[in-house]
Amino acid sequence: MRRLRDWMRRGRDNAGAPAGPGAAADAGALRVLMVCTGNICRSPTAEVVLRHKLRQAGLQGQVLVDSAGIQGSHAGEAPDPRAIRHAALRGYDLSALRARPLQAEDFERFHWLLGMDDTHLRWLRRRAPDGHGARIELLLEHALRTAATEVPDPYYGPPEGFEQVLDLVEDACDGLVRRLQVELPARVPPAPPSA
Repeated sequence: MRRLRDWMRRGRDNAGAPAGPGAAADAGALRVLMVCTGNICRSPTAEVVLRHKLRQAGLQGQVLVDSAGIQGSHAGEAPDPRAIRHAALRGYDLSALRARPLQAEDFERFHWLLGMDDTHLRWLRRRAPDGHGARIELLLEHALRTAATEVPDPYYGPPEGFEQVLDLVEDACDGLVRRLQVELPARVPPAPPSA
């Protein structure tokens, strides 16, 4: 929590690109990790939706977003084709993402770890090292319109489940972006070079 407050006080700017392995991530940017079970349905959807909404709000230069799963059984795989298809219908592209398991160092690399359901929340809290400093919450704690507390797993259900995931994730990401707009320090444009 202190790390997040310190970061917000200092104010930073950098790319809204993924903060995952191989990505160029600024040490000063606020980092958000979306977490679900296999990292093929809910968390990659939340990753891309949040990036899109950050871009719309002009905050992509201050927040890095990534996703991971609590299980590694789908590591290296693309998101579920149904998640890709339903997201594409709303203008989101999940196709380039690849699943990865959550790593111990993610508790240090990320300021916010947002689980999709209570199982993820409990798993994250049990495995968080002492003194890690990250906020561990449910994504839907940030929702503006829904009273739901969990994003249900659509994997074994009908296609409508992927639409429900998108509805809930969009709502929560709207709330998270609204919160960040208030909490992130105002960016000060650099002074022009002297002539």
